[in-house]
Amino acid sequence: MPRWALLRQTTPRNNRSVRVDLFDFALPEDRIALRPASPRDSARMLVLDGDAMDDRLVSDLPGCLRSGDILVFNDTRVIPAQLEGRRGEAKIGATLHKREGLRQWRAFIRNAKRVREGDRIDFGNDVAAIASDRGADGSFLLSFEGEEPVELLLERAGTMPLPPYIAGKRPTDDRDAEDYQTMFAREKGAVAAPTAALHFTPGLLERLDAAGIGHVTLTLHVGAGTFLPMKADDSDDHVMHSEWGRIDAATARHLNDARETGGRIIAVGTTSLRLLESATGEDRQVQPFEGDTAIFITPGYRFRAIDGLMTNFHLPRSTLFMLVSALMGRERMLDAYEHAIAEKYRFYSYGDASLLLP
Repeated sequence: MPRWALLRQTTPRNNRSVRVDLFDFALPEDRIALRPASPRDSARMLVLDGDAMDDRLVSDLPGCLRSGDILVFNDTRVIPAQLEGRRGEAKIGATLHKREGLRQWRAFIRNAKRVREGDRIDFGNDVAAIASDRGADGSFLLSFEGEEPVELLLERAGTMPLPPYIAGKRPTDDRDAEDYQTMFAREKGAVAAPTAALHFTPGLLERLDAAGIGHVTLTLHVGAGTFLPMKADDSDDHVMHSEWGRIDAATARHLNDARETGGRIIAVGTTSLRLLESATGEDRQVQPFEGDTAIFITPGYRFRAIDGLMTNFHLPRSTLFMLVSALMGRERMLDAYEHAIAEKYRFYSYGDASLLLP
């Protein structure tokens, strides 16, 4: 029996417990994009609109939406959160993933067995931090020395934190400093880009505006936890890392007004979607929001805020593939990904896009 057929034998029915292996699929290594499309809006876009499936380009987006629809972008800005340092003679790597204080960041540590609570890690360029509070996930709290803002320290000593499936195939270079930021990037604090918005250009935004398709921004500081594979066999046993986000009152009001006049709310990226769903009640009214969210969306979830999603192609056995399966149906997404692989779409952060309209 083909692998795809095996995956379809059991369909999860609720949002409380699903088997992770049901969201697995085989992806050839050469489908992983190592550079973004140029120009950005020339990337391919697989459109799933109801039961229809169509191969388009991101530049076709104005014709795929309706006048009155509103796109929601994440304006977070990626910081150079990848650090290489030493504790004595031991080489230590650190990927910051969530701010926990003025000078404190939670970090995933490479070679963590050589680090103990209270150790000082020297990252060079007069940047050092004290490790403490080791977490159950192996992370440490890093408290940076000195009085300079941590962001300035990172500009000196840090590099762009490319996802491991890219960084494992090539070194980070100067191009990534621009390629891995969206045109909306403003609020510093993310350690991963909201990659669906990487496809947008000022010219595309102008054509969307001319077609009567509006846009707003919110802020969710994406953490490195987004790259972590699901090691559990059941979704109940997977712990989502929290991320900080904000939706201001004007943005919430704009979104609610758009829906009342018949417009659809289309999240650009799973980060925008997760924050919108965190801020929306059973009445489908988006509320102002500021704080942490660790929402985990799996099949059976009833969406309250969004009417569609533009997103890239995600990893097998990932929380994000579960999310798109919750929106469109697991078998539908397995079909779509099978088509995308056969048609040589490019996957992951620098890859092509999909537009999902249930």
